[in-house]
Amino acid sequence: MISDDVIELQKLFYQTHNYLESDKKDRILVLGIGNYLMGDEGVGVHAIHALSKLDLPSNVDIMDGGTGSFNLMPILSQYPLVIFIDATMDKRPPGTIGVLYPKFAADFPSILSAHDVGLKDMIEALEFQGQLPKIILVTVSIKEMIPMTITLTNEVQNSIHNLTDKITEILSKILINKAT
Repeated sequence: MISDDVIELQKLFYQTHNYLESDKKDRILVLGIGNYLMGDEGVGVHAIHALSKLDLPSNVDIMDGGTGSFNLMPILSQYPLVIFIDATMDKRPPGTIGVLYPKFAADFPSILSAHDVGLKDMIEALEFQGQLPKIILVTVSIKEMIPMTITLTNEVQNSIHNLTDKITEILSKILINKAT
């Protein structure tokens, strides 16, 4: 079951990536946001599970961020770059993947899914403290939140492969730019 895998993934993250802040200066965090029990709204968590099966660069950490709370602030503040993966209800066809580069909390789209009120508040707090990392927001369009199901709709499930491809493409571009 995916939820057990994600829990184990989080434990592994905390056990193996307990670096000092100075050690994280070249690291990238890919953070899946969403409620696993709300169908498509949990696509960020499903994406993290799919990414955990890939051979990612050694300076990339992946993490299930759940519904994005202030508990993530100490973690996010240690990374120079965080790639968020989240659902959005933007009226585009379900499964559509978008990439945004918000510089401030106000730049986040107002159409992110319901849990993101807390996420935006957390981003504002990090910004206020001068600890806001560079953010890349990768979104997956969803039609609606379906309560009490761990199953994604066919359209969103079929986008997971394209989503992981988009994340690895972004990571490759970042690493190429750092090398030049």
